[in-house]
Order: sequence, then structure tokens, then C-alpha cells
Amino acid sequence: MFNFEFQNPTKLVFGRGQIARLAELIDKDTKVMLVFGGGSVKTNGVYDQVKEALKDHQTVEFWGIESNPAVETVREAVKLGLEEKVDMLLAVGGGSVSDATKCIAAGIAMPEVDPWDMVVSYSAKKQIPFATVMTMPATGSEMNNGAVISNRTLCQKLAFRGAYPVFSILDPETTYSIPSYHIACGLADIVVHCFEQYMTTTGQSRVLDRWAEGVIATVMEIAPQIRENKTDYALMSDYMFAATMGLNNFIRMGVTQDWVTHQIGHELTAMHGITHGESLAMVYCGTVEHLREQKKGKLLQFGERVLGITEGTEDERIDATIAGIEAFFKSLGLATRLSDKGLGVETADEVARRLNARGVHLGEAKNVTGDVAREILLKRL
Repeated sequence: MFNFEFQNPTKLVFGRGQIARLAELIDKDTKVMLVFGGGSVKTNGVYDQVKEALKDHQTVEFWGIESNPAVETVREAVKLGLEEKVDMLLAVGGGSVSDATKCIAAGIAMPEVDPWDMVVSYSAKKQIPFATVMTMPATGSEMNNGAVISNRTLCQKLAFRGAYPVFSILDPETTYSIPSYHIACGLADIVVHCFEQYMTTTGQSRVLDRWAEGVIATVMEIAPQIRENKTDYALMSDYMFAATMGLNNFIRMGVTQDWVTHQIGHELTAMHGITHGESLAMVYCGTVEHLREQKKGKLLQFGERVLGITEGTEDERIDATIAGIEAFFKSLGLATRLSDKGLGVETADEVARRLNARGVHLGEAKNVTGDVAREILLKRL
């Protein structure tokens, strides 16, 4: 392991009925702006729980955060927050709402800086306090300091880093009404988050290897069971907690990271509106296939430890491991190739152009350029 510093200040409040804790977690003198998505929280009862808990607080509401939150919408929320002089933000929804709230928090704290300029700089230097009530597990945004924002005008999707949520409430019962497709995308997102931090270099940390393998194995185990029973509290607890533990910066301490698949997936989302989790399912096997020699040790390790692949030559075992990962994504009902979405060489060419224009060198070895990304995508036709 290489040198690192680690601190995660987010208080995690997990379990049934914990939304009521908002009354004590937020000081009554704090003016709070509640940030929502498209309205599902009104049909699943979460909105009523939040409003009841904060009935003695002064609140303002902002609605309309999209999947793949747009900076154009963030600007509207920043304007409202400044006009209302809010002290704190509460994201109520999924990872998109949480990500947007992080950007809004920066926009309110730094009104002289356009939110997109902050995103492009990759750093939110100041943010007002924010917290989350997570209702759609996937991104881990409830317990990390990252976010991803889209610019619809420029057709770009970029990440930035800033502060951590003050606290996050996770009640597994809020997941019962999530559509099956979105659960599938969430499960794919969790697994690829873990892979991006795990499927790199062997021999860096036994502890973190086993941790990442445990989260991935758990998701692969519970996925078919969730499909049969989305209202099983124990299953949905594991699903929700796996999302948090997969990207709260715990399993990346002192080890190399990849993130090639995410960067390419962001481009597919920006260009074609593909849901984030599905974009990862479409790209990941192409990434590890193209970089199979570089990732050989970890592919063999994962195949043996998680998928039980022990027979055959090394190449045969790697082939079986990649096939097993793709089979998992397919079992979720997700696309695993560009051609599944009617996309082809033109998309691969455009992704290469975009990444080359930014001069990227991605992956644990910094050897993935736009041209390499094109080759990865061509394996997914």
C-alpha cells in the first residue's frame, strides 16, 4: 500500500423509521432547502415523513433534479437558495439528487463562480452544509465527497470533489417502490464501483481485496433474490449498505484505481442519454478484455475467489471470468454491448475524439487514451 490519508466525517443513520431523526439531526434554527427529483418521494411516503420530521423547521423546497443532474437545473436551485438565504441543504432521493445538492451547496457558498466552472476545476473549494435522505442506492454519494454533473448545452458529463455530507439517512424500506430496471442499474453501478478500485494491481492490500470481493459477491448473491422479492427488508438492507460501502472511499485506501469504464460510460450518457449503471454494464467487459494482460493477476484472483473458476489455462480462466461478469450484467436484464442499444463505430469514434480533446490518460497505469477507449468500445459492438 502507498501512503494515504483518510477521513470520512459522514454520520450514517441506518434503518427503519430513521427519517424521523431529522428533527434532532438538524438544529431548529437552521433554514433548510429540501432538494428533490421528479416526485417519486410523494408516492412512496418519503416526502410526508421528511415534512413531518421537519414540521418545526423553516424549509424551502426545490424540485426537478434529473437523472444525470444538469448544471442548468443546478443554477436554478442556487438562485433559489441565495434568494431564500438558506443555511443548509437536504437531498431527498437518489444519487442524482445527492450529486446535484453537492454542486448547489458549492454554488451557494461561492455565488461569484458559475457552477460549471467549479465542476470543470474538479474541486468545490467551499460548500454550505448538506445532508441526504437516500432512497435509491447505487452511487454511494451519501457517504463520499464526489459528484457527477452534466452540461446539456455542451453534452458533457464531468466529476468533481468537495465536502462530505454531514449525515445521511438510509432506510431500506424506502427502496421497496424502486422500479426493477433502476434496481438493476444500481446493482451494476455498485459492482463496477468496486471493480474500479479492485481490478487493478495484485498484492497491494489483502484487507481491501477481501473487502471489495465481499461486496461484489454479496451483490451477485442477492441480485436474483431481489428480483423475486423487492420488499424483503434483509435483502434491501444488504443492497442499500453495499452501495454505500462500495464507494465511501474505504476500499480505495492506499491502492491504485482504474475508473476507465466510468469515464467512457459518462460519455455514453452525455451523448445518448444511457442510464449510468447500464452504460457501465455495456463497457466494463470491454475494458478488462482489452487490458487483460495488465489486469491478469486480479482477473485470475477474482475468478477463483468469487466465481469459483479454477480449471483450465490462465487464458481460459480469464476468458471464463470475463464471461461470468458479463453473464451477471445480462442476468440483471441490462445491455452489455453498444450494439444492444443500436450504437456502433461512430459512437466509438466520437468517444475517442472527446477524450483525446481533453488529453486524458486513464486507468491505474495511465495508459488509456481516447484511442484506447475506442478499441475498448470496438470490443463491445
